[in-house]
Amino acid sequence: MLIIFIDADGCPVKDEIYKVAERYQLKVFVVANKYINIPANERVEMVVASSGFDAADDWIVEQAGPGDIVVTADILLAERCVKRQVRALGPKGVEFTEDSIGSAVATRELMQNLRHMGEMRGGPAPMDKKDRSRFLGKLDEIIQSLKRR
Repeated sequence: MLIIFIDADGCPVKDEIYKVAERYQLKVFVVANKYINIPANERVEMVVASSGFDAADDWIVEQAGPGDIVVTADILLAERCVKRQVRALGPKGVEFTEDSIGSAVATRELMQNLRHMGEMRGGPAPMDKKDRSRFLGKLDEIIQSLKRR
């Protein structure tokens, strides 16, 4: 059974995921280090991971398996998921795959180093309508491909 796991701390597309999951009648685990309001829906479950570093990520990696989807902006979590053959999708609609995760991790490390050196400030651009649309399209595409299996 296809399950969607949301790395929910700071996830900007939770509402979109809830709507898509409702349409396909999919189970959703909303995983965070603290309680987050979720819709009153038997298929949506809140999981509060312990407060340890990466506890939410660890829970997701332990629970998700091939045929599931993890929505995360955390590239290192995405890498762990991809290694376990779990589909990993960023909130801007970029899917992390075996072919792309290596360069995503390298880019993350480069950007982190540039920020530490003071060469760069800030983070990624804020979400816009195109990002949300791209996310919804890609999520739908992944669900369709997994359902065809």
